[in-house]
Amino acid sequence: MNRTTLSLIAAATALAAVTGFASMSAPADADTTASGTVARLPVERTSQLCPAPSVSDVAETTYTSITPTGKGGADSEPAADAGGSAELKESTVTLAEPGGTDDGKKDDDKKDEEKQADAGKGVAADGKPFVTLKEPGTPVSAESSGASSPALVGTATGRFAPGWTTQQTTTVSVGGARGLLGMTCTAPDTDFWFPGASTERSRQDYVHLTNPDDTVAIVDIELYGADGAVKAETGEGIPVPARSSVPVLLSTLTSEAVPNVTVHVSTRAGRVGAAVRAADDAGGSDWLTASGTPAGSVVLPGIPADATDVRLVALATGSADADLKVQLATPDGTITPAGHESLHVKSQMTAALELGDITKGEAGSLVLTPSSGGGAPVVAALRVVRGKGEKREIAFIPATAPVASRATVADNRAKGSTLSLTAPGASAKVKVTSSAGTEGGEATVETYTVKARSTLAVTPKAPAGLKGAYALTVEPESGGPVHAARTLELPEDGVPMFTVQTLPDDRGTVSVPRAREDLSVLDNGK
Repeated sequence: MNRTTLSLIAAATALAAVTGFASMSAPADADTTASGTVARLPVERTSQLCPAPSVSDVAETTYTSITPTGKGGADSEPAADAGGSAELKESTVTLAEPGGTDDGKKDDDKKDEEKQADAGKGVAADGKPFVTLKEPGTPVSAESSGASSPALVGTATGRFAPGWTTQQTTTVSVGGARGLLGMTCTAPDTDFWFPGASTERSRQDYVHLTNPDDTVAIVDIELYGADGAVKAETGEGIPVPARSSVPVLLSTLTSEAVPNVTVHVSTRAGRVGAAVRAADDAGGSDWLTASGTPAGSVVLPGIPADATDVRLVALATGSADADLKVQLATPDGTITPAGHESLHVKSQMTAALELGDITKGEAGSLVLTPSSGGGAPVVAALRVVRGKGEKREIAFIPATAPVASRATVADNRAKGSTLSLTAPGASAKVKVTSSAGTEGGEATVETYTVKARSTLAVTPKAPAGLKGAYALTVEPESGGPVHAARTLELPEDGVPMFTVQTLPDDRGTVSVPRAREDLSVLDNGK
């Protein structure tokens, strides 16, 4: 069967070109350390991967893409190519069983598991542009509908590369996959941790593996529960074909029904993008993205003020146990929730802590620190519930690193967006830019001060004359580290549909060595 697909494609400029140029000179506005040692230059190439959005025939998906302006971004002098591109292209794929034959079934006759498998079989071929970024600072959007939308693979280069961000937002109004599913499309990597998944019968959790390269990637999936590694019949040596996506239903990897599972995805060969689409029979669905790099102290920002139930799931990734102090950073400072003061996490075992309605009407962020000493490295995530009974809706908040220089989240609407800024240490001053809209408007800038050891939740100031969706860019200006998250609310029929995206640093710049002398003055050794 032939279907239409979207893929993110752009021209390529190797990062090596940046390094080669920087060894001779650096832009005047580059961030440098000691003279003649290291320079911070804008990256020249950025890749993104978005998983197949849904298996529901009523799914409506919006992709919103932007390259922000700012330090290290589009208004910095490019190190090599002054041009560049970032495009969404439309392609045609054949969705068929391996070997190239159609299975003969219509979509309406297929179960969700079959639709998931179909969504991973397409290999995109180059096609005409679907959406093209025209100017940094101005977002663009595209829409897709139904269960046949496959994964997206893309690249931005030149002045469009630093900080390029794409948000995938899917609304499913009915069925077992009902919910608002949102995620920021990710970069390919070789190692991912996902605390908060499940193999219970009430959950349908798929880990989506997307390979952006021209060679096969080989992936291992490990599951960890409360008693350690979960016995899995399969999960080792999973091949992900070139430029393809493979969804794996976690409950097919083991016969054990485990309520709280940490998923470890690693590659033996190649690299992939990975994300978990979690669906709860009674609580809706959303994407669970990877926890940040394992660390002794972690922050999980952006718990909504009206959360009715919060569950912390953590795993100690190393050989040592972790004893964690559990604190909530509120608007008025950091508190220790009564009855939930600490959590003991055994080595390579998953621990869970039920926190209930911990925020009690005030938005907050969870801060985990070692009870003593340096602390064993952990990964962590929150499962957050809003609403009650049949009107429940879930979302996930993974631990995330602070914004070192800049971070962006796209697809904010005129109503329904909340930005959470957390300073777990010293107070911080933060600049927040609301971009122009996808269909019009002028960017606006606000500056916020986040008190020490607190969370500041604000309704962002929308761009003047906003039409369409816009992006938020967060840039710390002074003070201590800042962690950030955006909550997007799109309620429907009394269900408080929502999704939370954390804002890790966009890594829009790269460190390169600087020459101690200008070798260009040498004339062929003369």
